[in-house]
Amino acid sequence: MLGSELMLEPYPGAAERAEPEPRPRVPGRHRHLLTGIASVALFALLWQLSGSLGWVDPLLLPPPSEVFRTAAELVASGYRQTPLWQHFLISAARALSAFAVAIAVGVPLGLSMGLAPTLNAVLDPFVQFLRPLPKIALIPLVVVWFGIGEGSKFFLIFISSFLSIVVGAVASVAGVSQGRVRVAQTLGASRRQVFRHVVLPNALPELFTTVRLSVGIGWTSLIAAEMVAADSGLGWMVINAGTYLRTDVVLLGILLLGLTGYFFDWLLVRLQRRIAPWAGKDA
Repeated sequence: MLGSELMLEPYPGAAERAEPEPRPRVPGRHRHLLTGIASVALFALLWQLSGSLGWVDPLLLPPPSEVFRTAAELVASGYRQTPLWQHFLISAARALSAFAVAIAVGVPLGLSMGLAPTLNAVLDPFVQFLRPLPKIALIPLVVVWFGIGEGSKFFLIFISSFLSIVVGAVASVAGVSQGRVRVAQTLGASRRQVFRHVVLPNALPELFTTVRLSVGIGWTSLIAAEMVAADSGLGWMVINAGTYLRTDVVLLGILLLGLTGYFFDWLLVRLQRRIAPWAGKDA
């Protein structure tokens, strides 16, 4: 017992040499979040002061207080006989349906092109020609092909996202380590097993990045899509309000478009963390 007590007894001077407990620090993630919130708040304050103090003509740049006042009016009475929430839902439905089809078609096609050099050689010239083409240049043809209904709007958003997804999916396959593929083949894995256990897990992080970028590109094409004989939607609201110099409505539409795009990106990041949690970590 005495020996055990001696072993448990701290050595002389241990209390004096013990390092002080570190003070709790704000985690880096939270610190960055607080920094972002502070920067947005500072920007909003300067924006408000620019209008209140007359630094900028409110007709050119309405202050946030006027934009919020306009938002309250549109929530209550709508814009051009259409409720504000309906403008939002119409645009979101158009974009989400096009995104879903672009991902469902573009990801398998891009992976197939990355795995099959012959298929890639056949399709890549067309993809690379159409991808940088300004989609607004397609509007006359799209109207002839699909009319002025929802089909033309869907196609413009779809094609903007689809082509970028295909290119990114091909690149994600090309970025897979060939050493890992050869090791799996040496161990007797079939082509399907190599794809499922080696290619797809290694390509998933880059695929998610590609989808995020492509959704952003497709969302920006919403205004071009809603130029085609639309009478509702956030993009149409921005364009229509601009013709009447309603810059408060224009800014409100821009804020809603930006926040919605930000929300879409946030959802994809959360989905990536759940489906591919190894993204950004060393293998």
